[in-house]
Amino acid sequence: MEETNPPATGLVALLGAGVMGEALMSGLLRSGWRPADLRVSDRSPERLADLQARYGVTGLSPAEAVAEADTVVIAVKPQDMTALLDEVGPHLRPHVLVVSIAAGITTAFLEQRLPEGTAVARVMPNTPALVDEGMSAVSPGAHCRPAQVEIASELMRGCGKVLAVPEKQQDAITAISGSGPAYIFYVVEAMIEAGVLLGLPRATATELTVQTLYGAATMLKETGEHPTVLRERVSSPGGTTVTALRELEDHKVRAAFLRAIEAAAVRSAELSSGQ
Repeated sequence: MEETNPPATGLVALLGAGVMGEALMSGLLRSGWRPADLRVSDRSPERLADLQARYGVTGLSPAEAVAEADTVVIAVKPQDMTALLDEVGPHLRPHVLVVSIAAGITTAFLEQRLPEGTAVARVMPNTPALVDEGMSAVSPGAHCRPAQVEIASELMRGCGKVLAVPEKQQDAITAISGSGPAYIFYVVEAMIEAGVLLGLPRATATELTVQTLYGAATMLKETGEHPTVLRERVSSPGGTTVTALRELEDHKVRAAFLRAIEAAAVRSAELSSGQ
């Protein structure tokens, strides 16, 4: 491909408008992108028509969407990636940036199936992007320049926070932030069930737990204190908190979390290598 300077933003094509695709699209619109700047494709005509009606974006086939796009965001399932790349590859513009948010798809996989020299970036988002509190990690491919990494990062800032990282860290990031919301929801489920077991109405247990989680997360973010320091402030000697924490330690809950997250990272690597 001819070496040219990437556009500042330009037209964006979004291929795949499932949960994460729609979250990104709506985030872009809320953060200032115009509907006229977005070209959206989805394999479901009904889904595409619904998005056009609700957001005012332009719905096209994948090939049509990328033909005039400066940035292409791919948000399809990993198993659908090869066929999609084969379809759109011949229609990409020379300076295009291709951003993939498909789990386990490496930049090398994308580069091998797109025209020589195509700039690609790999992104691991997470589901809090649905409420503009996502955490995304962006990794550049071999031909992706710093200005293009910034374009990919700016796209993802529409629905949360972004870090630029080496691609070798993506499996660990998948295990921490990509899968992380599920771990939190798992703990929340357990706390709600405990409240019910202790006699609280489920609605009360839910409100108590969710607000406690929100408050604790806000303290971590806004104070900058180490979690150990914050935990110790709650843990009076001989009190209820240390009694509960002793039970968690006796049941090796911390070790179980470590093993679980390590297993998620291993599985992420397996999925990537199985392309």
